[in-house]
Amino acid sequence: MSIRDRLSGNEAIATAMRQINPDVFAMFPITPSTEIPQYFAQYVADGKVDTEFICVESEHSSMSACIGAEAAGCRAITATSSAGLSFMNEVLYVAASCRLPIVLAVACRALTGPININHDYSDSMAERDSGFIQIYAENNQEAYDNYLQAHRIGETPDVRLPVMICEDGFITSHALENIELESDEDVKAFVGEYRPENYLLKSENPLAVGPYGTSPYYMEARVAQAEAMKNAKRAILDVAADFERTFGRKYGFFEEYKMEDAEVALVLMGSSAGTARAAVDELREQGVKAGLIKVRVFRPFPGEELAQALKNCKAVAVLDKSEGFSACGGPLFAETAAACVNLDQRPKMVDIVYGLGGRDFTVDQAKRVFARLERIAATGETGPVYTHMGQRDLREEVQ
Repeated sequence: MSIRDRLSGNEAIATAMRQINPDVFAMFPITPSTEIPQYFAQYVADGKVDTEFICVESEHSSMSACIGAEAAGCRAITATSSAGLSFMNEVLYVAASCRLPIVLAVACRALTGPININHDYSDSMAERDSGFIQIYAENNQEAYDNYLQAHRIGETPDVRLPVMICEDGFITSHALENIELESDEDVKAFVGEYRPENYLLKSENPLAVGPYGTSPYYMEARVAQAEAMKNAKRAILDVAADFERTFGRKYGFFEEYKMEDAEVALVLMGSSAGTARAAVDELREQGVKAGLIKVRVFRPFPGEELAQALKNCKAVAVLDKSEGFSACGGPLFAETAAACVNLDQRPKMVDIVYGLGGRDFTVDQAKRVFARLERIAATGETGPVYTHMGQRDLREEVQ
């Protein structure tokens, strides 16, 4: 039976970590993820876990230690944010190419510069092509639930990829919310033990991990890694289905809200979804056929499924909480637009970059976006495809 509690997103993730009781936690602190290893350090001190808790000198070192532990057959975890994730950049690619299912909790925070400690997705989106599976949470419950599913997804034999469990810095990581926790026994039974088929310390079959990939082998290794990411789609749904049977909460690649007959829709990620839902509800009361898709899984990107969910819309706005500096939109827009390119009848689509560095996102702003989509649906004219919302400057915002 679920246990009612009130926790921050960071404590919810740390609680999931404690219940799983990993072999190794390699940590280096950075705001706003620091609380996760702080909570876990207390669990270690109190004897609630028997995890090897390693304090290292940098985020590069924390991921490197996790790579060594996983290669040796251990279940290894860490947590980071912002510049710490960027500092891991080199070894993120090593972890993924070595097919090591490390689970990395990320409290997403803006990247420098200028220096900012508040939320957007510039850190995790900068690592979107590192080979990590990426799963995003709207609230504390989802952060907890996503973490409980992460190890099983990454450790699936034909996947064996590291997993990023992303929450919104401060918005989710530090805010207290009511949450349903599962019992330690039920969590352990659901997640199971880590029993890798091959690892460095298995004397029966010596092997190399992370060897030099010469030209005759490099591409084959990359293709195998790409196939593993495709396999991760099935694994994510399989684990989610078992999670629903076990704990009663349902997850998929994304959540559709009032999309059955939607003519205009938003596509976004994370905690902004609650604000957008309120706007959808208000507009529905006024007779506007508004809908919403909240993307949960960004890697592997559920392009085919998302395209099918959007195909009957007349106009769609993708909201990017990170700037891609591509001069034509952000990363979520790029993926969503590419997914829809082969639809026989596809919606008009625009990208709006918003919320950078913790800038507020309001119900009124969401309603303004929907009003723009209604005009696009009526006229067939998109106007500027790539715009920003909420910034202070002399330009007039696209209305």
